[in-house]
Amino acid sequence: MAKFAFSRNPAFAMNAQGGVAATQNISAQQLDEIYNRASAPVEGEVMTVEDTIAKTVGAFALMLVGAAVGWFLGPAMPALWIGAAVVGLVLGLVNSFKKEPSAPLILIYAVAQGVFVGGISALFESLYSGIVVQAVIASLVVVGVTLALFASGKIRASKRATKVFLIAMVGYLAFSLVNVGLQLFVPGMDAWGLRSTPVFGIPLGLILGVFVVILAAYSLVLDFDFIQRGVNNKAPRKYGWTGAFGIMATVIWLYLEILRMLAISRR
Repeated sequence: MAKFAFSRNPAFAMNAQGGVAATQNISAQQLDEIYNRASAPVEGEVMTVEDTIAKTVGAFALMLVGAAVGWFLGPAMPALWIGAAVVGLVLGLVNSFKKEPSAPLILIYAVAQGVFVGGISALFESLYSGIVVQAVIASLVVVGVTLALFASGKIRASKRATKVFLIAMVGYLAFSLVNVGLQLFVPGMDAWGLRSTPVFGIPLGLILGVFVVILAAYSLVLDFDFIQRGVNNKAPRKYGWTGAFGIMATVIWLYLEILRMLAISRR
């Protein structure tokens, strides 16, 4: 069987802090050519929707275990979830650039990101009671609606939309880097940096947050499209892990962005 080496969702490398870690570009035509290079697959060794769902559920289960650890230990040990954020960022980069998926690295990534998400969620909950439940429900609604629209065929990934998506991601990266720089090096800067700047009486963070949630939703469409293409073209079974990694990274990004939006609105 030919060796597969194709790009992931461009947003897979969105790190837990809400910034872009890395992107890999490849055209849809190139992706199709790579898919079509595979010889006749052996039964049971090809990518299926059921197997990919199982891998995704397993990864999320480990992430929830890590989140529980971060939630209960994070308030007393902030270094734990901060360190987990760094580990998650590094593993996110590694998994994004690897030509072939590594199940152990993806599962370790899930645990590390879980610890980080649990720790930062506990911090936000201590500041704004009930915010975590709101963020979880909102995230599930976005994921559910996006999946329903994709399954019904009412929304699909396209070359033009993906180009716009990539440009928007680069713009968001630039803004995030500038904002972090201001937060770190400008004395007296608000905790949210430029996100606190009012635009027609509305904090920029809320306006930007809506924009980023839309980006995350389209990123999910790319994740689902990747899985659909893999199944239809009988990609090797191991690439189910790539699909699981993509969905998990996107959902984490979506949740954290919604959590930040709610926190800004509470202020």
